[in-house]
Order: sequence, then C-alpha cells, then structure tokens
Amino acid sequence: MKRFLVGAVAAACTAMLLPVQAQAAVNPILAAPYLYQWGNVPSATSVMQQTGIKSFTLAFILSDGGCNPKWDGTRSLTGSDKTLINNIRAAGGEAVPSIGGWSGNKLGQKCSSASALAGAYQKVIDAYGLKAIDIDIEAQEFENNTVQDRVLGALKIIKQNNAGVKVVITMPTESTGPNSWGKRLVTRAKELGAPIDTFAVMPFDFGSGGDMAAKTKSAVDGLKNHIKSTYGLSDDAAYRRSGLSSMNGKTDTNETVTPANFRDIITWANSKHLSRVSFWAVNRDKGNCGAMSDSCSGINQGTYEFTKALAGFHG
Repeated sequence: MKRFLVGAVAAACTAMLLPVQAQAAVNPILAAPYLYQWGNVPSATSVMQQTGIKSFTLAFILSDGGCNPKWDGTRSLTGSDKTLINNIRAAGGEAVPSIGGWSGNKLGQKCSSASALAGAYQKVIDAYGLKAIDIDIEAQEFENNTVQDRVLGALKIIKQNNAGVKVVITMPTESTGPNSWGKRLVTRAKELGAPIDTFAVMPFDFGSGGDMAAKTKSAVDGLKNHIKSTYGLSDDAAYRRSGLSSMNGKTDTNETVTPANFRDIITWANSKHLSRVSFWAVNRDKGNCGAMSDSCSGINQGTYEFTKALAGFHG
C-alpha cells in the first residue's frame, strides 16, 4: 500500500511538472470556428485570450490555377499564414486549414487524379505538420461524381500515409439532412474505403427562415441517420462521426441564427457527442455594426458571443 501511495504521489507530481499542452492536447477539429484572412481580420491570439477557444479552421486553401495549393489561390504556404499558425500554436492552440469553399479554383477540379490531388493535400499537411484538415466541398466539386470520387480517393491515400491526421468533410445540406449529392458522398466514402473521421453539414442558407436551432438539429439528425445506415452503426456511434458548421447572425439568405439559438445548438451537440461544431465566422462575430457582411453578423450581439459559446463545446 505504501509503495502504491508513493508511486501515485510521484506520478501526480510529475504530471504537475509537465507542460500544459502535454497534459491536455487540443483536439483540432472539435470546436474550431472559421477564420479568414480578408477584410477586417481579428487577432487569433487575442480571440483565444478573450473567449477560451483553442482551435481555428483557417479558410481557404485553393488551387493556384493548377494542381498546387495556395491560400486563397494566391498566397504561398510559407508566408503570413504560416506565421498565423505558429502564433496560434505558441498560444497553446491549434489550426485546421480548410481546403475548398464556395468560390475560386478548387484543387479537386484542377488536379487530374486522386494521386495528384493527394499530393497537393500532402503539401499542405507537410507545410505545417498538421493534425487535421477540413475539406469544404461545395459547388462544382460537390455536384460532380468524378470530382467527388477523386476527392475521396485522395483522402484515402492521405489517411494511408498520415494515419494520425484527422479528416473532416464539410458539405451543404437541406434542413432534413444531406441532399442526394451529400448522401452519395457518404455512401461513396464507404464504398471506396476512404476513412473519413467526421462528416459535417452546413445547416443554413435554406432560404425559408424559421427556427434555425430546430432546423440545425433536423439537418444533423438526417446526416446521422444516413451515416448510421451506410456504416451499420448505432445512433451514438453515428452521432460521433457527425458534425456541423453554422453561420452566426444573418445568413446569406437572411435567416437569423441568434446567440440563444447557437447556445441551444451547443447544448444539444454536447448531449449527442458530436465530433465537431464550427461556424462562419470569427471575423463577423460582432454585432450592432450594420448589415450582415464579412465583418459583421448583422444582428445585436456581444463581441465574440458565438465564439465564447463554442468554447463550451466538448463533444
């Protein structure tokens, strides 16, 4: 008994001497709001200090016109964005580059094969020693069978060569769950053996207003149900493969996600043990600043109110 107690005390003392990051590593994909490098860009480290958030999803990695990744299609992987990632890490956080998005040239289209696309993804992973990537698949990448399969084939290669790197696929959705393109993406991931860690939907821009918290839950439930049936999982296991990325304040189609809506979503997401919650975006997480824009939510809210709420998501 004495030897046990001495060992336990010694272990506890050793733990206290370890660096904070060694004691509690940041899950990069769990609670990681989007942050983009255009318009009025907030300081990521200042946001971390004010809100308690630990991870950011950085938008966007695009094609430079060929099968080569650059930030917003123009900025080198070794420039200011690398400094940003280093600063986030120095403050005890983590970053997840998002590859894709709604507009611009997409790597999935510009790379001619799954292996070439995997090579482009690998350049991003190697540039920063990444723990995770987010594939934001929309528009022409999303609504194209060949490109969907190319993306999934590339991600299969990435997971084979980088077993510890988490892969998130973020995609559009209807209020009841993924549309036919989204369902195909999940089904094909299973058929092709592409081990995606998390499928996340973007439950906004439905165009019909209404209770956005309820519609968000309905959309994620639809995703969960398709993952459950595709992979033969329990409800609990399927929820743990599911995630969401909301939009704070006014959406592109004039819906409104209020701070109260988002807190409700976070509470629900915790109860279901989702593997990811995000929102678009920290840059616009402030209110009383006029109409919805890249730097304003378009509603009355506290500064970083959504980011503070997201910091309470633990999966």
